[in-house]
Amino acid sequence: MSAASVPGVPGYRAGPAERAAGWLRALAVFVIIAAILLPIFWIVLTAFKVPRDVYTLDAALWFAPTLENLRTVFEHPWNLGSKIVNSVLVASGTVLLAIPMATMAAYAFARFEFRGKQALFLVVIASQFIPAAVIVLPYFLMFKQAGMLDTRSALVLVNLSIVLPYAVWMIKGFIDAVPVEMEESAMVDGASRARVITEIVVPAALPGIITAAVFGFTLTWNEFLFALIISKQDALTLPIGLIGFRTDRGDLWELMAAGGILITAPMFVVSLLVHRQFIGSLTAGAVR
Repeated sequence: MSAASVPGVPGYRAGPAERAAGWLRALAVFVIIAAILLPIFWIVLTAFKVPRDVYTLDAALWFAPTLENLRTVFEHPWNLGSKIVNSVLVASGTVLLAIPMATMAAYAFARFEFRGKQALFLVVIASQFIPAAVIVLPYFLMFKQAGMLDTRSALVLVNLSIVLPYAVWMIKGFIDAVPVEMEESAMVDGASRARVITEIVVPAALPGIITAAVFGFTLTWNEFLFALIISKQDALTLPIGLIGFRTDRGDLWELMAAGGILITAPMFVVSLLVHRQFIGSLTAGAVR
C-alpha cells in the first residue's frame, strides 16, 4: 500500500468519493450554522431600521441605521426599563434561592440512604416534564388567595418549580463524581459535615453548580407563561413586554426587534463570562 493511499500521511490524495463526502459535511455544517445565526442576524438588522425600511425588500441589507428604536422602547407606553428590572430581580432571586436548596438536596440524594429515596428522586426528575400550563392555574389561585398576584415574589416562587428539579438533577451528577473518601478523611480529622460540604464538595462540584445556575437564570429570564398569567402591571417581565408591540396598526417589528436584542444580549454576556469561569473551575479541579 502506497503512502498516497493512507489518510493522514503526507502525499495522501483523497479520492472523488471522499472529496464529495467532505463537501457534503461542510455544506451540512454551513446550513446548520446559517439556520441558527440568520434569525439573530435579521433581528439585529431590523432593530436599527426605520419602519419604512422594515417592509422594503430593497432595504434588507442596505439602509441608514438608527438608534431611535432602542430609545423608543424605554419610553411611554412601552417602558421596557421597568420590565428589565423585574426580569433581573426575578431571575436573580430564583437562582439565589434555587442553587443552595438544590445543592443541599443533591447532596442528600448522593450521600444519604433513607426510605423512599429512589421514588422521591424519580418524582423530582419527573416533575421537569410537567407542562407549565398544568400548574399555572393552581399557582394563580394560591397567589390570588394570598394577595400575591402581580408581585415579583410570586414569580420567584413559581419559577422555583421549574429551576429546582433541573438543578437538583444536574448538581447530583457532579457530587456523585466526588470521591466519598475525601469527605471521610476530612471528617476523621475532625471536620464537621457542614465544613466538608462547603470546603470539599462545593468546590469539587462547582462546574455543575455554575451550569445549573446559568441554565436556571436562562429559563427564568425567558419564561413567558407564568409571567403572563400572574403579572398584570407592576411585575411584568421583559418577554411579556414584547406583546405590547402588537398594536391596532399592526406589529411594530422594529420595536419588537429592539426588545429582542435587550432580551438576548444579556444571555450572550452571561454565557461568555460563565464560560471562562466554567473552564477555570475544571482546570482548578484538575490541578487539585
